[in-house]
Amino acid sequence: MDHILSIVLFTPLAGMLVLLFIPSSNARAVKIWANVAAFLGFLVSLPLAINFDRSKDYQYVEQANWIPSIGASYHIGIDGLSLLLVMLTTLLGFIAILSSWNAITERLKEYYAFFLLQQIGMLGVFMSLDFLLFFVFWETVLVPMYFIIAIWGGPRRGYASIKFVIYTLIGSVLMLLGILMLYFQYHTQFQAYSFDIADLMKINLPAQVGWWVFWAFFLGFAVKVPMWPFHTWLPDAHVEAPTAGSVILASVLLKMGTYGFLRFSLPLLPDTAKNPMVINIVAVLSIIGIVYGALASLMQKDWKKLVAYSSVSHLGFCTLGIFTLNPLGIQGSIIQQINHGISTGMLFLIVGIVYERRHTREISEYGGLIKVMPVFTIVFLIATLSSMGMPPLNGFIGEFTILQGAFLMSFPWAVWCSVGIALGAAYLLWLFQRTMWGELAEKNKGLKDLSWREIAVFTPLVVWAFWIGLAPSSYFQILERPTAQIVERVRPGYYAEHKLVNPLTTPSPTAALR
Repeated sequence: MDHILSIVLFTPLAGMLVLLFIPSSNARAVKIWANVAAFLGFLVSLPLAINFDRSKDYQYVEQANWIPSIGASYHIGIDGLSLLLVMLTTLLGFIAILSSWNAITERLKEYYAFFLLQQIGMLGVFMSLDFLLFFVFWETVLVPMYFIIAIWGGPRRGYASIKFVIYTLIGSVLMLLGILMLYFQYHTQFQAYSFDIADLMKINLPAQVGWWVFWAFFLGFAVKVPMWPFHTWLPDAHVEAPTAGSVILASVLLKMGTYGFLRFSLPLLPDTAKNPMVINIVAVLSIIGIVYGALASLMQKDWKKLVAYSSVSHLGFCTLGIFTLNPLGIQGSIIQQINHGISTGMLFLIVGIVYERRHTREISEYGGLIKVMPVFTIVFLIATLSSMGMPPLNGFIGEFTILQGAFLMSFPWAVWCSVGIALGAAYLLWLFQRTMWGELAEKNKGLKDLSWREIAVFTPLVVWAFWIGLAPSSYFQILERPTAQIVERVRPGYYAEHKLVNPLTTPSPTAALR
């Protein structure tokens, strides 16, 4: 178990290297090996969850010299926050590749190689404890997603891929400037160079420097989320990307932005993060995103674009929860990030299935599909209820907890959250009604229901949705300690002031059993 994180991180790389030696002419072998490699990537990550100790901080830590002359090291480890996102990445990576079995027919080797490369980048982002290493993995993700959209995307794939790169690259450059400002501030104060996050936490930043670093980070992370008004690249990227690209983009890549806020913006810059002006600016942008994304979804005629705009709305809840700066809001935000990966991943897979059969995403082209695709309809209903936050599914747990956190911070925030939840139910039920009920058109009568492979794609997501909805306590327990660290860093004494149990100072109820 000494190098389990490195094994998880580089299993996709090993799979990609083997894939490159398989002849391109043997399409079936390419598909089989890509799916095997992705499944192995998920299997090797399971020990992380099985052996995780929620009473400890960073676990499975590995550190080795990388570029010692500039203070950069190969330093990786995970806490409860990272664990959930790593597991989401390994599972959705496998599901995305499995869903591509029939959808992709050209340049298969390159397609699957880019997906495996992207998996390495996403995992590295959630594991890195060195800021330079984090940035390298952050940028690594950009390259394969660009090619996935640009080569295997829709008619406007060139425009969408370039727009995706420009937006995210600008955000990344600004984030890099913020990292370098911290780096040189550390040298000024300690006469040493280091990119290690634990070292950078020791910096006593001047208020003005902290202000500029915060906004440099904010723009980098906000573009990736994406928050309104930095969201305009997202609908184009989603609509033009192949189904698996949309799944991994919505389910994992967007979480890199929210993860950045939680891992860096709040702990490294606590004084700026709790500034009332900053909180109000982020809250207003989040609330606008919640309502705007929902209203835009209501107006869409394209099935996939509707789901794309729903991500803008759902991620608005996540960023609002983060900046409540209380345990309920932050824990709700993290759980909702996982929920969004599950429910929106299912919704994009659903769109991909009907598109493979009919080659159109126009909502008006469908109706009455329950008559010919009953199993598909059941899965779609579960995904819809999950996304709109109906108990006993996962979405309810995340939205309700964020709503509680928002209410503690500001009553108007909670009101606007409620409006966003109601609008979310409206566009999702409208979509379900238009496509599943009504008269069955002649051209839809020959549509086939889900195959066994497609059922296998949805099964783990459906199980996970019910698991979180019916037994959320284990997730809250995993998140107690990392959440407490963030809250105590930004608002020292919060737990004592509110007479709450602090998991940083109180032993875990199960500690005596270990």
